[in-house]
Amino acid sequence: MSAVAEEKVLVVPTAVFHQLGHFQGFCDDAPRYLEGLLGCGQLGYRPRGEMEQDPGYKQLIPYAVFRYVGADGVTRVFNYRRGGGVGEQRLRAKRSVGVGGHISTLDAGADTSVGATTGAADSSAEVYRRGLERELAEEVAIDTPFRERCIGLINDDETDVGRVHLGFVHAYDVERPAVSPREEDIQDTGFAPLQDIAAAIDGYESWSQIVVRALVESAG
Repeated sequence: MSAVAEEKVLVVPTAVFHQLGHFQGFCDDAPRYLEGLLGCGQLGYRPRGEMEQDPGYKQLIPYAVFRYVGADGVTRVFNYRRGGGVGEQRLRAKRSVGVGGHISTLDAGADTSVGATTGAADSSAEVYRRGLERELAEEVAIDTPFRERCIGLINDDETDVGRVHLGFVHAYDVERPAVSPREEDIQDTGFAPLQDIAAAIDGYESWSQIVVRALVESAG
C-alpha cells in the first residue's frame, strides 16, 4: 500500500459544508466557514486513498499565497511549477500560486484512529494551525517578516480533485520577496506581477486560477 493510501487526513462530511452554504469558486467569508467547519464536531481522520474517491467528504486543505508589494506599488505573487514527486498526480506540471497540503494524524494530539474526531487534547483549530505550519515548513523557507490572515475559501466541484477538497486561502504579505522551495517538487519559482499571472492563467491549476481571479477582482 502506498504512503498516500495509508495516510489518514482530516475530513468533514460534505453535507456539513452544504449546510453552511455551498458555493462554487471563491468565497471571502472566511470566519463563517472556519468556525463552522472546525467547530462542527464532525471532523475525522480517514484514509486519504479512500477520500480521494469519495465526494461525500471534503479534505480540508490550507492553501498559502505569498504576496509582495514593492516600492513601485506592483503586487507580485509567489508562483511555481509542480514537479513529479509523490503529491497529487492530477496536478502534475501545472503552475500554482498556493503552498500547502493535507492536515493529517501527524498534526493531532489526541485520538488518531480511523474515523475518530479530533480529540480533547487539542482543539480542531489548534490541529489545523499546526498542520498549516508543518506544511509550510516542509515546502518552503520564508526568510522575511510577514503578516498572515485567512482571506477566504476555495471550492471547485467542477474538477475531480476539487470535488473532494476544500481550500482555506491564507494570504502571507511579506516584507521582501524571500520565499524559496525546500522540496524538489516545487520548481521554477519566483515572484511575478499578479497581472502577468492572470494573463497566463490557463497554465495554472484550477485552485490557483480561482484565487488569482479573486485577487485581481479585490485589487480592482
